[in-house]
Amino acid sequence: MLKSIIHCRTQNFATQVSEVARIKLSFPDDVFCFETLMQVRTTDINGANHLGNDALVSMLSEARAQFLIGYDIPESDSGGKGIIVTDLATMYQSESFFPEMLRFEVGVMDFNKYGGDFVFRVTKLESGQPVALAKYGFVFFDYLQKKVVPMPESFRSRFA
Repeated sequence: MLKSIIHCRTQNFATQVSEVARIKLSFPDDVFCFETLMQVRTTDINGANHLGNDALVSMLSEARAQFLIGYDIPESDSGGKGIIVTDLATMYQSESFFPEMLRFEVGVMDFNKYGGDFVFRVTKLESGQPVALAKYGFVFFDYLQKKVVPMPESFRSRFA
């Protein structure tokens, strides 16, 4: 049985958190070129009674899929080439609750030979309050040959 023990004095928790190394994300406003709305569902709520991080990651994946559909870009083509996610970074900014409607703004940036980053800004639709910033690193991948391939020029020219 795995047991975790956390030692911290609650009166100093805010100070302790600010002293811990944290991911800091920041994106220019003009990088976002797509948006979609999603409602926080009851099944997205965790034991602390707010949007769970696992649910947010699923919602980010859905926003990425909607972005690709909106630009008529298939996640994979008939030749077995497609996009594969390489990493994820998320910076939580506030809690979200059922049944709030969230705005997911999506963009693409930091291109390299093989891919780049999908970036996300999540806010509450009603108030505009920030909920999270996130980025998904991605590369183009040949699923038949099991290897990374250069980004198609059609993708690069559309977003770079």
